[in-house]
Amino acid sequence: MPDSAIYTHGHAESVLRSHRTRTAENSAAYLLPHLRAGQSLLDIGSGPGTITADLARRVAPGPVTAVEVTEAALAVTRAELERRGCTSARLVTGDIHDLPFPSGSFDVVHAHQVLQHVADPVTALRETVRVCRPGGVVAVRDGDYSGFTWYPELPGLDRWLELYQAAARANGGEPNAGRRLLAWAHAAGITDVSATASTWCYADPAAREAWGGMWADRIAGSAITGQLLTSGLGTQEDIDAIAAAWRAWAADPDGWISVLHGELLIRVP
Repeated sequence: MPDSAIYTHGHAESVLRSHRTRTAENSAAYLLPHLRAGQSLLDIGSGPGTITADLARRVAPGPVTAVEVTEAALAVTRAELERRGCTSARLVTGDIHDLPFPSGSFDVVHAHQVLQHVADPVTALRETVRVCRPGGVVAVRDGDYSGFTWYPELPGLDRWLELYQAAARANGGEPNAGRRLLAWAHAAGITDVSATASTWCYADPAAREAWGGMWADRIAGSAITGQLLTSGLGTQEDIDAIAAAWRAWAADPDGWISVLHGELLIRVP
């Protein structure tokens, strides 16, 4: 099994604040037409559990299993599922490179924003297919940071992108994963696969404040902050300028951003 990459984002409040806005509708719409009641579903990298809970509702009474790499991360999933009354889900710690399940265990395997953070996405995709039953589907979706585009074109946001990509790659990940998903699937020997793309777009005042404020807080007070400073990739001046740029963008009535994602839907033979 390959060494695991380091999770760039960490689990600070500012990170979870963003991740808790994710739903099946805004983050897994490409998968929803393939779900039906009674299916068994595996959600890899369940994070704050919001997507997990939505998917569980759609496949009920089918069994749902959520996987995270640590007990601490799994506790965040558990709290959301309990809050939603989704108490029957099974919660398991595991590594996507070597999932702790027999082959053919699930009808649906889902992973959102996972492959960009792993050491070997080709091996990871093979594992998702292995644990999916013949006739089932695997769905993966990942951001593509170089495909993000925004206005106004503030230098501080250009620096943010430069430093984020450097930090993610130093951690063993690939921040431009979205454009590589299809190539990784082909490298894994997967042939029955459909590739699509979708975006999040933030342009109204409330959305700008949520997204820009979140990134201002994340760059200044989450796992990436310490990494940039201790590694020498960035300086405190960089961090302060980036946080200010995100706040300026959020306050600008012309502010607009599109966040690109690649998607794969794999049909398991």
